Parts: sequence; structure tokens; C-alpha cells
Amino acid sequence: MNIIEISNEQGSRARIAVDLGFNCFSFTAVTTSGASVDVLSAAEGFESGGHPVSRSGIPLLFPYPNRIAGGRYSWDGQDYQLTPDLVPFDKTGNAIHGFCMDRPWRIVSQSESSVTAVFRTSVDAPERLALWPADAEIEVAYELRGSGLRSVITVRNPSDDSLPWGFGTHAYFRLPLSQTSSANQCTVYAPTARTWELNQCLPSGKIQKAPAGAELSSAPKFGGLNLDAVYTAITAENDKVTCRITDPSAKLMVEQRCSAKFREIVAFTPPWATAVCLEPYTCMTNAINLQQQGIDAGLQILPPGQTWTGRIDIEVLTSE
Repeated sequence: MNIIEISNEQGSRARIAVDLGFNCFSFTAVTTSGASVDVLSAAEGFESGGHPVSRSGIPLLFPYPNRIAGGRYSWDGQDYQLTPDLVPFDKTGNAIHGFCMDRPWRIVSQSESSVTAVFRTSVDAPERLALWPADAEIEVAYELRGSGLRSVITVRNPSDDSLPWGFGTHAYFRLPLSQTSSANQCTVYAPTARTWELNQCLPSGKIQKAPAGAELSSAPKFGGLNLDAVYTAITAENDKVTCRITDPSAKLMVEQRCSAKFREIVAFTPPWATAVCLEPYTCMTNAINLQQQGIDAGLQILPPGQTWTGRIDIEVLTSE
């Protein structure tokens, strides 16, 4: 298994499983005060394989995040059917999380504190090429900066046809942030209080208020949270969307800051780990179907030869 380790002078370090979707499954941040925080949750021995790739670290979801209902959609007059023998599916029969989460990527550059890799459907999963209207390429660059991990995401359309696409990450944030703290007392914040109405994880197209106790804009405590929702109507400041996990006892917090191009946040509390997922998406679940029903689902269309770039920063900071 190809595992890349990067580190910086401050002592922060990260490990990336190149053959498992270029998944950054371990990030230990060292603050300027010397505090060391294991930020991400991952299954023990994840890097050896044999564990679900979507349940640890930071899975990368492309060319669609979350689900496509029944794996079926139409585009430009052609019907497409994704099948579970070719792409990941959930237990209820929906294609889930794209083409590159479970495949090896190719390293294109590396230094002591950074690494960049690329995935192109026609090269790295050629059997999946016919399942999508156009070939697609994604490049992700990870760089350690102080107590932060920066990822720069570049999407390219190398084909002669327009590329419909969406991207998201599925980071599992470990709680608490200190061995002497309580996970239940940590708070979870995202700048939104509205969600898409879901029916068995698929959006109806209606927007509603977040359920009582799950208004993440009020920073509820982790204890008692049971989340599996797509939040929308995100508030950005200075062209950034900031989510935050705060451990008041440890006086530490994890901030996730992403470009305002990410218009949805999926929040999830996994039953298999003491963690919370705060997942920035460029579009909503089942976007390729909903967009064509006249619903603004955030589906991106990239013309031939064009590129898109976004950024996500995860940083550990001291709190008051």
C-alpha cells in the first residue's frame, strides 16, 4: 500500500493513502503553544486496506458527492445507468460518492510538507468512463501550513464534451480534541440553519428549517446530536465558509474553512466512531437529476478544456 507521509517544521504531520482514493486518513496538528491534536478519525489499520473507504479520514467525492437515485440519470438525450459492479452503491440501491474514492491516484509532485496527486477517469478507472457524459480529471494538493492542512482542488475537463460534475469531501473529525476532555461537551458549528428535506437520504427539492436541536448556527453540543442532513443557505464571510468544532475544556478548536464555491454542508454523526463529519459540497445530493427538474441543485458544468479551483483549510486553533 502506497502511504505518503508529510510533515513541517512546527511538528504537524499527515498521512495519505494514495491507493485508497488519495485519502488523508491521519492529520496531527501541533499548535504554536505545543498542543498536539489528532484531528481525524479513521479505522485502526485503515492504511492496510480491508476497511470501507468512505468511513475514515477524508474521502474525496467526485464527479458526484453523495447519491444518484437508483444510479440512473439522463444527459443530453442519453440515458445512463450506473451499476454496483462498477461503482459504489449504498444499501438502498443508490450510486454513492463518485468514481475516485476507492481507486489509486497518481502522484505528480511531493516535498517534505506537501503532496499532489491526480485522478482521471479514462486513465485511472477506464471501465467507469462510459458511465459519465465526459472524461473528468481532478487534482488535489495537500500542504501542511503551521497547525493547518490546506487542500487545493482543481477540476479539469480534458474531453470534447461539456462536463457535469460536483465535488465534496467527507472528513471525519475526531472528538474530543484532548484526552482529558469530554466529546459530549464539544460544540459543532456551521453557518446555516436550513436543510434540504430528505426521504431515505434523497432530497425532495424542498428547503426547510433544521430540526430542533440541530441548528448548527447555534453551535449545539455534540452530546445528543444525531445528524445526517444536507444543510444549505450557507453564510459566507470574506468569500469563505467556516465550520468549527470547539472543545471548551481543552481550549482548542478545529476550523474548516472553504471557498464560498462550496454551497452545501452535509453534517453526519457516524454510529461507528466518536466523530462528526462536516462535508463541504459544491452541489447537493442527486444534483444531476434535480437540476434538470428545474431545481437549483448546484450542478457544475465545465466546458471542454476549462478548469475549476477551490480550497479547503483545516486548522487547529486555541480558543477562549
